Amino acid sequence: MQRTYYLELKLKISKHHNVEINKIVLYVFVTLFLTGCYQSTAMVGPTLTLVSTGNISQAGFTFITNKAVEKRTGMTTTEYVSTILEENNKKTKKNKKIHEDLIILVQTHFEKTRKKLFLQDKSKILN
Repeated sequence: MQRTYYLELKLKISKHHNVEINKIVLYVFVTLFLTGCYQSTAMVGPTLTLVSTGNISQAGFTFITNKAVEKRTGMTTTEYVSTILEENNKKTKKNKKIHEDLIILVQTHFEKTRKKLFLQDKSKILN
């Protein structure tokens, strides 16, 4: 009887202990995400990978990749990808502007040529 009481008490304590640990982990992650500190932390991505998949090698590979990108570029992976996307967006806007300018140029030359041809035809008819 005393042994079953001990096991039940131990089970209740361990359940309470797991709940407390889960709350602490949840509070830490919520605090990181709400304050924005997670962007500069190289361990958040691998930690989330480890927690979600349980795959240590994948988490290690992610961490090593993040560190390599940071060492090579001086930026975190998120900053680097954002920079590349912004540059591509600028190039797209520039190409669009060039395309619009080219259309305007072709249209004006087409209209000038049409006027010249029309004037030549008129002069032939009059002569």
